[in-house]
Amino acid sequence: MNQYDNLVEALADLKQKGYTTDFNIAFDQIKCSATGNCLRPEQFTIVSHHRFEGDTDPDNASVLYVIESLDQQMKGTLINAYGIYGDPLSDDMIRKLTVSEQ
Repeated sequence: MNQYDNLVEALADLKQKGYTTDFNIAFDQIKCSATGNCLRPEQFTIVSHHRFEGDTDPDNASVLYVIESLDQQMKGTLINAYGIYGDPLSDDMIRKLTVSEQ
């Protein structure tokens, strides 16, 4: 995957590559915002992730996860703030979304 300068650039490029589903965190699952379909941690894989720091405010930091369901029928992105503004997560989801920087 590419390295991106900002979140907007990343999302535009990833949508062109077929990652069109917008996911949200729902404590112990990720949920498709359009359909309501949910995936548990064992049902998806993280293809890549990208961290973005706020240009003027460190509180604007976020992580973009590029996600595919294991059956590859759902491909999309999940954006989560990190630090105190991150979403509450289950232990399984924390383990799944805790990825080491390359």
